[in-house]
Amino acid sequence: MSATAAAREDRPGRGFGSERVREALVGYLFIAAPMVLYGILFFYPIGYALYISRYDWGVLGKIDTVGFGNYRELLHDHRFGIAVKNGLKFTLAFTICSMALGLFVAVVVNNAIRFRGFFRSAYYFPSIASSAAITAVALFILSADGLFNQITGFDRAWFGESGTALWALVGLNSWTTSGMVMLFYLAYLQSIPTDVYEAAAIDGAGAWRTFWKITFPLLRPGHFFVSTLLVIGGLKMFDQAFIASGGSGGPNNSTLVPVLYLYRVAFYDVRFGYAASVGIALMLIIFGLTLLQRLTFGRTDAN
Repeated sequence: MSATAAAREDRPGRGFGSERVREALVGYLFIAAPMVLYGILFFYPIGYALYISRYDWGVLGKIDTVGFGNYRELLHDHRFGIAVKNGLKFTLAFTICSMALGLFVAVVVNNAIRFRGFFRSAYYFPSIASSAAITAVALFILSADGLFNQITGFDRAWFGESGTALWALVGLNSWTTSGMVMLFYLAYLQSIPTDVYEAAAIDGAGAWRTFWKITFPLLRPGHFFVSTLLVIGGLKMFDQAFIASGGSGGPNNSTLVPVLYLYRVAFYDVRFGYAASVGIALMLIIFGLTLLQRLTFGRTDAN
């Protein structure tokens, strides 16, 4: 019995003092500081927002306790409903356009074409440029007497009309973001085995059939990853809408998106408690949509 017990004690990977446990503890110590910093910068603001959302909170702090009154008011807030509707419309169109454009360019530059490295870099450049600067330039190009109207023959201020302002933001953001989407899709395209393409070529499949039947389905993990990033980014869009509308969300509330509405409630109306409830509601919307994407696009990946 003593020999058996001694053998069990000497067996590697068991006990608190084993080498495997010590390695794990060292690993946790290395990530302890970043995780504590992450908790302070991420979880603490969420908790603080939950705290002040229960109060009528002004510039000097707590004014009155309202409990869930801010959330009840939020449910009947007409402008918040407009902001959510605009945010969802923008996010849906922005996600579809960015994914389609980014995937198209990724497939093109993934082939052996001349100056492939140059085209990849050139198409990615708008993604790292200042969005504020790009929006300011777009305001001049898409104005009533701007370059775009002079070339195409249209006669409208694209950011100045309620029917086109939001869609102009969709086009602008899709163009600037599709370079990042291209990089992600390139990584997934290069991970697809070449054997499947060789088999398709032997079977006589054309370029479109190969893409639709082989490439597109095999990119499902990429679709989930990219669409999740784009949905979160679309619902958090702020700076372009702020610059294009001068901070008003106009014309006629057409560019009033959730984060811009939160900003206006906090810094124009000076209602920080109510603005915190807007932020919590937006977080729940983003979490719900991300979970929905996980249950659809990411289901195969999870298995």
